Amino acid sequence: MQIQLVINILGFLLIFLAGSMLLPIPFSIYYGDGDYLYFLISAFITFVIGLISFKLTRRERDVRAREGFAIVTLGWTSFSIFGCLPFIFSGTIPGVTDAFFETMSGFTTTGATILNDIEQLPHGLLFWRSLTHWMGGMGIIVLSLAILPLLGVGGMQLFKAEVPGPVPDKLTPRVTETAKILWGVYVLISALETILLMFGGMNLFEALCHTFGTMATGGFSTRNASIGYYDNAYIQYVIIFFMLVAGTNFSLHFRFLKREIGAYHRNKEFLFFIGLVAGATILIGIDTMIGHFDQWETALRNTLFQVVSILTTTGYGTADYEQWSFSSQYVLFLLMFIGGCAGSTGGGMKVIRLYILIQFVRMEVKRLLHPSAVIPVRVGTHVIPREIVTHVIGFLALMVGLFITGVFLMTLLGLDLVSALGAVAASLGNIGPGLGSVGPTDNYAHIPVAGKWILTFFMLAGRLEIYTVLILFAPSFWKK
Repeated sequence: MQIQLVINILGFLLIFLAGSMLLPIPFSIYYGDGDYLYFLISAFITFVIGLISFKLTRRERDVRAREGFAIVTLGWTSFSIFGCLPFIFSGTIPGVTDAFFETMSGFTTTGATILNDIEQLPHGLLFWRSLTHWMGGMGIIVLSLAILPLLGVGGMQLFKAEVPGPVPDKLTPRVTETAKILWGVYVLISALETILLMFGGMNLFEALCHTFGTMATGGFSTRNASIGYYDNAYIQYVIIFFMLVAGTNFSLHFRFLKREIGAYHRNKEFLFFIGLVAGATILIGIDTMIGHFDQWETALRNTLFQVVSILTTTGYGTADYEQWSFSSQYVLFLLMFIGGCAGSTGGGMKVIRLYILIQFVRMEVKRLLHPSAVIPVRVGTHVIPREIVTHVIGFLALMVGLFITGVFLMTLLGLDLVSALGAVAASLGNIGPGLGSVGPTDNYAHIPVAGKWILTFFMLAGRLEIYTVLILFAPSFWKK
């Protein structure tokens, strides 16, 4: 492990974080909240520490797999440590545990909050809270890939460790170009959503904050009632559309912009993703149309919104789904584990893994009927190598194991079973709202301190695809 190289890159990332802390200041000044001072202090501290780390450890070496995993995991952790400073200095979230929980929830695009009254926060802090989503959504590490070659280090190992899904989709031979393409698409779509939300009646501040939460599939809102506050069908449909966009592999958006019109309908994962949305909406819609809404359009819109919000791991809300039938809640609970497509900003296990698992089960059934047949696992016309299938099965087993362990620990801390199931599923899947006492109209403020640290770990593990985090705890990882 090249410790100095890891510290060097982390220092550079902290310098970038310090610069991003200045972005909320214009909103703070415009609204006259006075919280800009806390961002200046936080940015100064972060910049100084980052600069010292960067200057004292400058090394021109390649990033290997070990350094890649360490930089990504420690990068997210250090961002959350320094990113929570504005909350602490302002006194808005005075406790270190709560401030770190809120910030990690932001950078991992989880959207779980400990705040009881979001609307009382100054505008600068609200903007920063949402901005952590947007930066974490595509990945601050991916953004840095465009600059890392200037530092004398390669970036492919960081790309492999950060990009979600079983296999990174390298759009160009050079990973720096890939990072620029991904962020270019990300910025372009974000700008489009912001404009459309402003047409729906939101001001620039609200439109930006909700765009950040949508495109990052994060879910932090500036309102206590989330998107339900606006009671606006146009806004809800716009956010539904862009949640679907954010939950789709961004390489498909790039190919569409390159006029590959058939990029979407040729992609099996995307078609399966849309099928899941349609199927879940129909199943839950039968319940909501009969017993919860007077008009079928309202029922369909709210059902579709919640299905897309949960499946893409965004976590926005327009209705209290805990008032729906237990069967509807069960469907939503299952969706919490799936998440978005590979190469999207969504969390969860990813749609492609579920698709590969289904194909693997089908293959095993056929093999029982035809023992001598050679039946590969396919995604469309592509044959999936056995090592990737093994990785998928191992990942799912590890995810289930973490989930079971997390639920057990949360029940030991006093949570009821439903709340423990919901809290762990929502944290590991980077969703935010869960079930029980952490449902869509509740928050995580009542969770014990130890429980908040446990859930924070699950947020990080879920965002970085579990292996990236857990590998750091293997003794062999640190040996030569």
